[in-house]
Amino acid sequence: MARNAVGNEGYVLGDIGPTGGMLEPYGTVKEEDLYKTFKEQASILSNAGVDGFIVETMFDLREALCALRACRNISEIPVIVSMSFQTTKNGGRTMMGNSAEECAKKLTEEGADAVGANCGDLSPKDIAEVVSIIKNFTNLPIVAQPNAGKPKVEGERVLYMEPELYATETLECYKAGAKIIGGCCGTTPEHIRILSELIEKEDVNR
Repeated sequence: MARNAVGNEGYVLGDIGPTGGMLEPYGTVKEEDLYKTFKEQASILSNAGVDGFIVETMFDLREALCALRACRNISEIPVIVSMSFQTTKNGGRTMMGNSAEECAKKLTEEGADAVGANCGDLSPKDIAEVVSIIKNFTNLPIVAQPNAGKPKVEGERVLYMEPELYATETLECYKAGAKIIGGCCGTTPEHIRILSELIEKEDVNR
């Protein structure tokens, strides 16, 4: 369906997210079981004709590496790996305590084609801080996909940042060094359209 929608105008990536289980010793999930699960998923996506994989919203570096290795085992197509950070303190940390430096170095060593950050508890400006850290520890392209801020619940409605504010803040990710930029929770085509326009203006003014 995605291929039919895109045609020859863009790329289709096979998305692989976290399983939701906790690896030993914090949980009961074994790394070999994770690897088998990711390998099966990567095989199905590869057979469907994706142009690359995007492993994203990972909060445990060990799980991210399992997914990366599985993708590498299945195909030589590009693999983007994006971690989900909980704080910018102490060098940027995931929920499991992995630092931005550790993630950048290890994912680069293991053969990712691009690394970065998405989702999590951070604002677009916070993601820009993480991008600036990652840039110091990898020569790979950096991806940034912030949420449209933290959601606010009003009655039965869930509200996110307006597209203009989101785009303005996410532009900081581009200035910090991100080369692949998009949006995660709460973003719409309008958020991305305005962001794209701001990036084009930024390039013209450089």
